[in-house]
Amino acid sequence: MRVPIRMIGLATTFFWIFLIAFFISAVYSLKDVHFDFGDPQTDLTSDNKFILSLPVSITNKGFYDIDSFNMTTKILNREGLSIARGSTLIPIITKNDSVTVTHNMTIDINDLLERYQEYLFNDTEVTIHEVVGMRIGDMIPLQASANFSVPWGAPLYNFSLGEVEYVAYNLTHFRAVVPISFENHAPFDVVGTIQIQMYSADEVVGDGQTNIEAHHNSPYNGYLELYVPITEKPESGHFEVYFRTPFFKNDDRPLVIHYG
Repeated sequence: MRVPIRMIGLATTFFWIFLIAFFISAVYSLKDVHFDFGDPQTDLTSDNKFILSLPVSITNKGFYDIDSFNMTTKILNREGLSIARGSTLIPIITKNDSVTVTHNMTIDINDLLERYQEYLFNDTEVTIHEVVGMRIGDMIPLQASANFSVPWGAPLYNFSLGEVEYVAYNLTHFRAVVPISFENHAPFDVVGTIQIQMYSADEVVGDGQTNIEAHHNSPYNGYLELYVPITEKPESGHFEVYFRTPFFKNDDRPLVIHYG
């Protein structure tokens, strides 16, 4: 039996009316979906990775279930490259229900500071790229995204070496005292060692190491001693500075500071 073309057209019209009405009601119901974000928490793992945790509560008072709720966060550097990523999936949030989850991001501080040494010494900003996606009524996919910036505090902000003071040590060597100063703006304490090699031209004339401890948001002022042969007391040259802490080290790329 053939179905009259007019009946097909009528059925199609009703289908589209239903679909449009469903779409409008689904989108309208979003006004009854509420998001609450708790205070972010930070933690450190046993292998010195930095975890940022954000509690998120979603209350669905709309007309339909929410399926495949996905929240993805990326942290981008100034060049737009991803330096950390976190994703949270909630399979379903039924209507008239509320769900609370913890959205986590893990940042490998050592890897970050080895790859981008400017984060050791310079306060800057990083970009947070946030994407939230879901399906309404198991049919209509929705997605929203936003970018915003957050400050980054350098663990060795304004690192500098002061003027070297030479003091007679014995008949063959001077004791060279090198002042050290910086401010720790990072969200963790800086505890470890600093090693300095003193060069005259391309020759090492002195080598020394000292322990450092700088708490979060505090300055550090100290000094390092090394011993220089009297016959090779340099007037000019450069220092190579090595940092070794649980969070970062720069054995492959020492900081070079010229003197004289």
